Amino acid sequence: MGVIDKKKDSQRAGSSELTAVLPADARPWYLTPHLIRLNLLLLVPLLSSATVGYDGSMMNGLQILTFFKRDFNNPTGAILGLMNAVYPLGKVIALFVVTPVADRFGRKIPMAIGLVGCIAFAILQGLSPNLTAFVLARAFLGFFTSFISQPSPVLIAELAYPTQRGKLTSLYNTFFYFGAIFAAWLTFGTFKIDSTWSWRIPSIVQGGIPALQLAALWFLPESPRYLVSRGRVDEARRDLVKHHAGGDASSPLVAFEMSEIERAIAAENESYSANSWLDLFRGAANRKRTLIAVIVGFFSQWNGVGVVSYYLTLVLNTIGITDPKDQTLINGMLQIFNWLIATFAGALMVDRLGRRTLFLVSTSGMLVSYICWTGLTSGFVTSKDEGMGRAVLAFIFIFYFFYDIAWTPLLQAYPVEIYPYTLRSRGLSITLITSFTGLIVGNQVNPIAMGAIQWKYYIVFCCLLAVLLVLVYFLFPETKGRTLEEIREVFEGPTLNSVDVKVEEAAGRDDGDVQVEAMHSKHVEAVK
Repeated sequence: MGVIDKKKDSQRAGSSELTAVLPADARPWYLTPHLIRLNLLLLVPLLSSATVGYDGSMMNGLQILTFFKRDFNNPTGAILGLMNAVYPLGKVIALFVVTPVADRFGRKIPMAIGLVGCIAFAILQGLSPNLTAFVLARAFLGFFTSFISQPSPVLIAELAYPTQRGKLTSLYNTFFYFGAIFAAWLTFGTFKIDSTWSWRIPSIVQGGIPALQLAALWFLPESPRYLVSRGRVDEARRDLVKHHAGGDASSPLVAFEMSEIERAIAAENESYSANSWLDLFRGAANRKRTLIAVIVGFFSQWNGVGVVSYYLTLVLNTIGITDPKDQTLINGMLQIFNWLIATFAGALMVDRLGRRTLFLVSTSGMLVSYICWTGLTSGFVTSKDEGMGRAVLAFIFIFYFFYDIAWTPLLQAYPVEIYPYTLRSRGLSITLITSFTGLIVGNQVNPIAMGAIQWKYYIVFCCLLAVLLVLVYFLFPETKGRTLEEIREVFEGPTLNSVDVKVEEAAGRDDGDVQVEAMHSKHVEAVK
């Protein structure tokens, strides 16, 4: 995840044009001061996913706590679904607000608004005197969460060092499990508190991660692509020189990046409206992008994971694990497992194995493991064989292994990559809207279906996973090894000029000026 050795890793680094302008030394990022600084700053948007992950795990944990069930009259079915569903409902509503705000005012302004709102409503959630107040606080908490979760992955993609972009954008959603682990073990710890503070403490602490982000936000630079789109070219160049070139104003890499960004945005401004969502559906390439964005969003919730992520307690009840302490312990262990797999077998492999390969392996493995999970649960219900119950628990972890290698790291990283700059924010919002809508529907349907038909409900997800596998195979192109600007060619063909940057040492010039010569890239084939 660092500066690339051009001889050894040129193919993984990206296009030949990018490889040609990378620094000659092969020091890893953790030995390169300006990349250490940049990656530490990128922890600010990376932690936005942890805020989202905290919520699902916290709600799983709260359902186990005695005082939470007592204070809210042991919520089940529709009431439990409502308590969970209002959070993503708030997110969906906010996306229609935050998307134009992020395009007009940059990525940092909406993040600041969202972080303040998350802190305030987490406190109100924890101090709620009744069900109505708790539900309203969660709705507003979800609303402000979108103000940080929508611009954050976009900012990471647009600010990251070019050879690290794939890994960093994929790492974004793995931080979901950082928040989930924190919440799971916090509720495990407060389980022993013999008062309402057993659930109030985790609810209030939900504002802790946003508080840390807010404290560091002002040190984070704005997206260079946003700055160029607003005519602030010198400011964008200055940030790239500082964070990508370590202060070297004559860096060929910075010249290459600025040329690509300026050319791409100029071309996009001629093609797309600054505010129209209809651009997402204009032209075959954009329709394909948007179809992929919808598939990724919808199936991120309707591939079976939603049953476990918010209703693990109900799943464990079906296999005879009913002790609250055992359930909270399993929840905590599952979150740690998820984070490790999503990080090391998923996010850090995206540039080595490719996005398409990971999606195919992931979805195939999920389908097989869900079929086994369903069959074993059926056998346990009939025979009450403890061995089958333990096997079901094992397959929950196996299912999550396959889910985590692609659907966790690429949920937002893939949609962010496939859209050009002008449509990137709106395209990601499409993925998030369909994901949150799927989550809302699932939060209403899942507990009712689990209560009514129990394990038979899993058959629905076996069928959906089979459909998903076919869609991934025929629709998802590979984006590995290309800059954000070059990925446009994967969908539209080589219509956008790439650049070959050549440093010319002109007599009498010491400012390291570069001449950028445009040429067509030949290594990209359009995906029809």
